[in-house]
Amino acid sequence: MKIFQCSHCNFPVFFENTTCESCGFDLGYLDVENEILANTSDSLEWIVKDQTYVYCKNHNFNACNWLVPNNDTNGFCTSCDLNRTIPDLKVPEYYERWQIMEIAKHRLIYTLQRLELPLISKFDNPETGLFFDFLSEEAANAGENKIMMGHANGVITILLAEADSVTREEMRISLNEKYRTLIGHFRHEVGHYYWDIIFKTNKTFLSEYRSLFGDERLNYAEALQAHYKNGAPKDWKNNFISTYASSHPWEDWAETWAHYLHILDTMETAYYFGLEGKPNLNNSSHMRVFSIYPYKEGLSFKTILDEVSPLFYAVNSINRSMGITDVYPFVISDKVKEKLEFIHDIVCRFKTH
Repeated sequence: MKIFQCSHCNFPVFFENTTCESCGFDLGYLDVENEILANTSDSLEWIVKDQTYVYCKNHNFNACNWLVPNNDTNGFCTSCDLNRTIPDLKVPEYYERWQIMEIAKHRLIYTLQRLELPLISKFDNPETGLFFDFLSEEAANAGENKIMMGHANGVITILLAEADSVTREEMRISLNEKYRTLIGHFRHEVGHYYWDIIFKTNKTFLSEYRSLFGDERLNYAEALQAHYKNGAPKDWKNNFISTYASSHPWEDWAETWAHYLHILDTMETAYYFGLEGKPNLNNSSHMRVFSIYPYKEGLSFKTILDEVSPLFYAVNSINRSMGITDVYPFVISDKVKEKLEFIHDIVCRFKTH
């Protein structure tokens, strides 16, 4: 992600900041400009290019710092307008977890905007739009059929329990996962949504996808049942980014898509920090760190991968020095590299299609 500064005093601020710790002015993120802007007026209004902006309605719940035009009758920003269901905010535990959910979702939307992918609410397009449902365990179990976390027909459901670090870590251990984060869930599930958007109506794209990931017409329920019963194939590391990716071609796409976004966001952050490094080692040319802007038009994903590998190694090494687990505990095989490069290529082609 971009490193932001207060537009009044240039003090560095985080993406979620609502107040500058240096000058004290209120801050708002304007996605159409990709800037965090300070409000130096006496009212909570920002004037940008003759347009007046105000906070998104969810700012009232300390869940959003994005700006919307003051004449927008909806009152919700690009990210919050995608919400269909939020939990009962009168329950303090739900309220806190929902706020954490919004941090992850807003960061997801930021990345999708950098990729120039369509972001349309189902309020505006019921057929191909996107919705998020944030459900408590009670709400998920309220009906006859338990609602699971996942994606279906443009609706992404995330359970509030995933916003609790203890619960999430227990799930990670029980499922023998190397990595389980809230933003990782968002990136995975939105991958399912964009699979529908990209491939359902494009036979050429779909044929290319099947030749690399497999035929998604394989019975999904049976494939998952077999995966949970038998586990991943012994050689899964040669072909998949995770054991779960080996369960079905749809899950292979979503898991690989999530890693595609992991890599882009990490590299963009490194780029804005200007991270470079030349290790003091013998024969270390392949270990040099050189950060690049990953959204540059025409940039191949092979180039991004070549540069991000030593970056992950450096960050993992720093974490180990602090006794913390690796930020990126994965080895990317040649086959997975091919899949990542395909995703990058298909996104670029989809945008111009």
